[in-house]
This record gives sequence, C-alpha cells and structure tokens, in this order.
Amino acid sequence: MEQKRKRMEELVAVLNKAARVYYQESSEIMSNREYDQLYDELEALEKELGITKANSPTVRVGYEVASGLPKEDHPMPMLSLDKTKSVDDLKGWLADKDGILSWKLDGLTIVLTYESGALTKAVTRGDGITGEVITNNAKVFDNIPLTIPASGTVVVRGEAVISYSDFEEINKQIGDTDAKYKNPRNLCSGTVRQLNNEITAQRHVKFYAFSLAEGEAFDYRHQQMDWLETLGFETVERVNVTAESIEDAVGRFAEKIEGFDLPSDGLVLIYDDIEYGKSLGTTSKFPRDSIAFKWKDEMKETALKEVLWNVSRTGLINPIAIFEPVELEGTTVSRASVHNLSIVRSLALGEGDTIKVYKANMIIPQIAENLTKSGTIKPPAECPVCGASTEIHDDNGVETLHCPNPECPAKLIKAFTHFVSRNALNIEGLSEATLEKFIDEGMVRTFADLFKLKAWEERIVTMEGFGQKSFDNLLEATAKAANTTPARLLYALGIPNIGVANAKMIAKECKNNWEKIAGLDTAELAAIDGIGDIMAEAYAEFFKDEEKLAIISDLLEVLNIDQSFTESTGGSLSGKTFVITGKVYHYENRDAVKAAVEAAGGKTASSVSAKTDYLINNDITSGSSKNKKAKELGVPIITEEEFMAMLG
Repeated sequence: MEQKRKRMEELVAVLNKAARVYYQESSEIMSNREYDQLYDELEALEKELGITKANSPTVRVGYEVASGLPKEDHPMPMLSLDKTKSVDDLKGWLADKDGILSWKLDGLTIVLTYESGALTKAVTRGDGITGEVITNNAKVFDNIPLTIPASGTVVVRGEAVISYSDFEEINKQIGDTDAKYKNPRNLCSGTVRQLNNEITAQRHVKFYAFSLAEGEAFDYRHQQMDWLETLGFETVERVNVTAESIEDAVGRFAEKIEGFDLPSDGLVLIYDDIEYGKSLGTTSKFPRDSIAFKWKDEMKETALKEVLWNVSRTGLINPIAIFEPVELEGTTVSRASVHNLSIVRSLALGEGDTIKVYKANMIIPQIAENLTKSGTIKPPAECPVCGASTEIHDDNGVETLHCPNPECPAKLIKAFTHFVSRNALNIEGLSEATLEKFIDEGMVRTFADLFKLKAWEERIVTMEGFGQKSFDNLLEATAKAANTTPARLLYALGIPNIGVANAKMIAKECKNNWEKIAGLDTAELAAIDGIGDIMAEAYAEFFKDEEKLAIISDLLEVLNIDQSFTESTGGSLSGKTFVITGKVYHYENRDAVKAAVEAAGGKTASSVSAKTDYLINNDITSGSSKNKKAKELGVPIITEEEFMAMLG
C-alpha cells in the first residue's frame, strides 16, 4: 500500500511538471503518449486507493497561466475532453444519435466575444478557469473577422493554429539550429501570448471556430457551424455521422492526415442535438456531450542500435535513439529523440534491445516502450565533442545532461552559425561545415576572428573545397558584413530569447546608440513593448558577463556599426501599410521591398487586414489566400512596377 501511495505521489509530481512545461513554457519533456500512459496509471491508482491529491492532474484542468498579460475568469469552466482510441467506443458512445465529427486541432483554444458586431475581447483557455486576455493579438490573426453581421453578444470558441507550411517558413529564417521552434503548437502558444502584436502579425496565426457559446439560438450543432460561416468565420472541417457511418468517416480523416497542413492530434465527436447534449451534464473534468478520438498509432518493433548524444549551442546534451529502419505511416524512420536523461533511464535502454516505435500524431517518431530493458546505456561521463566532464542537472525530478565547458567546439559552432546567419551579420559562404573546419584548426576562436581570416590565407586556400577565388569571395563577404547595424549585431550575439524583431525594437528604442543598447537595465528593458521580465533579466545578465563584454569589445574593433538614426517624419508612403507576397523581379528579395517601403515612410505587415492599404503581388490573378483576402476587403493589389512608380 505504501509503495503504491509513493508511486502515486511520483506520478502527480512528474505529470504536473510536464503540464507546467507544456502550458506555461510552451515546451515539452515527454511525448503525448507517455503523458497519457502515466495519467492512466495515476487514475487507476487513485481509484484503487480511494485517494486523490488536491494537486492531482486528474482533478485539475490544464495549468495555471503565467505571463504579463491580463487575466480573466471564464463565465463557465472550459473542460477538457474524455478520450478514446477505439472506433467501436465512438459507435457505442454515439448509439442512435446523430453526431458531428471534426478535426481536433493542436494549437491554443481561444474565446472571442463580439458586441453589436464588433470584436471586443479574446481570451485564451488558460487553465480552464482563468485565461489570458489577448485581444490585440487576436486582431492581427490572419483570418479572424473584426466585425460580423450580428447584433447583441456573440461568443465563439475555436482553435488558434500555425500551419506546418508557415511553421517551416518561419524556421527557415532562423540560422541557428538550436533556436528553431520545435513544433507548430509551441510556436503558436508563444505567438498568441506575445506582448507585442507586431510579432504576432508576422507569424500567420489562423483561427478555426468549433462552437458557438452564446448568440443565435439553434437546435443543432451543424446549424451553429453553418451560421458561423455566414458571419465570416473559418470553421473546423467536419462531417455529420451516425454509428453506422462513423467508421468510414474516421477512415477518410486518417487518409488526409499525412498531407494535412494544420497540426492535429485527433478528432472530436459531439452530439448534433444541442439540448440532448446539455441534458447529459458534465463530470468534474469532462463534458458528456463530446469525446476526443486519438489516432491509434501504427506500432513497429525494431532493434535499438545505439544512443547518440548531441551537444547543443546551450550545452544541453540531447539523447537520440538510432534503431534499425522501419516503415511507419508510409515513411522509413531510423531515429527518434528521447528528450532527456530521465526518459533514457525510465525506458532502461540498451544496445540491441527490442523497442516499439511509433509516430506521435502520425508525424514525430517516438519510442513507445522497451521490451528488453537491458539498461546498459549510460550517460557519457565526458562531453562527446570536447571531452569535458559532463554534469547532470535535476529540475524537479527531470534529469538532463549538460556540457559545462564554455569553450566546447559544439557550442562555438552553433553560436558561430547563428552569428553569420542571414538576419545576423549575414556572412555569405560560411556554412556550418566550413566554420567547423576553421574552429577545429584554431583559426577562429572568437567572433572577431572571422574578420581576420587574411592572416590564414596560405592555409585556407589549400583546404578541401577552397581555392584562391573562394578565399577572395570569403574576404569580400566578411568585409561587406563588417558594415552592419546595431540591431543585426544585437541579434547576432545570441542573447537568450532576443530574436530579430526584438533586436530591432530595442535598437529603435535606443535610437541605434550601441552604448545605450548595451547598458539597458531590466526596468528599461521591461518598458519596451514585447520584452518580458525573464527576457529582460537574461539580457541584462548577458551584458554584465565579463567574458561576453570582452568578445563584444573585440568585435567593436573590427566592425563599422552604423549608429545613425532618423526619426520617421513622413515620406511619400507615410501612413500607408503594405503587404508583400509572391516572387519579386526588380528587387533582390521581399526584404528589399520592405526596406524600400520603410525608407519611404511606409509600414509593412505580414498579413492582409482592414488596415492594409496595398498588397504587392506580381501575380494579380493568383488564387492565394492573401489575394482572396485583399479582394474581400477591397484592398488594391498592385504589381512591383506599380509600387516602384509610387516611389517615383
């Protein structure tokens, strides 16, 4: 009995930790499958022992929200859904009733309130009791109607998501591999909760309505959804089903999942008859009028070959399982992230073990269980890259492995890759592989060394893949990159959480004065839109670090930083907002078009809205979403040449 009670307490601790990381920090320490397994184990123990802890996730919904956004209680608790992986369960649950089957989108649930046809409030689900007010951010989502043809109060619930294609496009702009976002759900969570909605606007968040909480009275759910579409909302894809047709309907959804551009972790089945659903009431955690269907993962057995330990720019050493290739969901997979040291140990992994693997949500390879459990794989005592003694960090029961050596080449390579990336110093021709060679041979130890490569000419021109012409091109690229801006340098330094937009914002606030940029304290930083307390503290600490200051000092000797600053006082495009899409032919790229707009006093945005004055698109007849939106709103679509004519 005591052992079971202790196990129950362990499960509560680790599940709450996982929930906190997932909901509050937009990250994860275990897969959904692992969470579900531990949750089911805890629920069974609570029933057996007749004990439920006050902080148990079985009696709490979500996790307490934490950010600088205003909080607001929901009029009624927003409960999570009960779940099943069995189509037969869905048939039995539906019985002789009609239902609606739809995608269960994997983003952030949002509640929109309209008064007299105008959007007045947007609140996240939060912990189900209290949400965060994100009205300004919702107003820049790609597809939320700001006004609707309806009187009185209308309350709409739906899911905010970022598509896989937009997610990949955003990650392409990030040179540093470790800084890339892990998945669309995490990116969406952070985007929706930004303190600066300019950042939100750049990331193409979309909203898909799934229910009407208040408004026009209807007898059936499908009538509600049809009405929402007439108001201008995009709704989740859905089909009407009965117990007889639901198996075929699930199969059709399953066929679409591989090419589906929106993140989804299953399906939702709800009774079509609204009054019948309401009459069933709720449990303490779940509504009885709907149920979630999770995909039954295709599972394959294979042999574990080894665990690789990958060192990141931050020094975190991530375990990667390498196994005999298997076919899963139509593709061949041979590796899976094991997330952290705790999971390696809980799975008791060993070389040659027979493991079961699957794709979480049919996409991300994961290890489901280890059938052999030899437990022979141990964390390396030394960093696999630099040989420094590794350290194990314990954060509330979750163990992670780290390299403490600040000079570890793996850290340097990742930091240098970020430093030379397009949005940073933009040194063309310096790939990660080339940087690795320069660092391994001792030619480059600090960022400033990248601008002193002339001294190594004799060695570099004889390196594989290099010649005199390549070397001359490299020198030309570094000379060009040496003429830079405070915003580019600030982003290039790799300060935690300081992205391109934040770097530009800080530089603008300081009027491009580098001394002021480097001397900001936490209070000054927190006063800048989009800079939260945690970000401000990390920033201030960075500029207090003596080693970091020495690196910056060396850089200032080899860089020419343009600290000129001109307050925007108008221009030929003053007060005009442009969106640029499609291919450009007269400018180098779309960023160059944006620069031209801003130089003429105009503004640029990433998505078309009622505030957009012009959409620049050389393919005016395109059926793209931006063109459609512009036509709906009456926004003029102009070609690149027409834009150039506006500039004179």
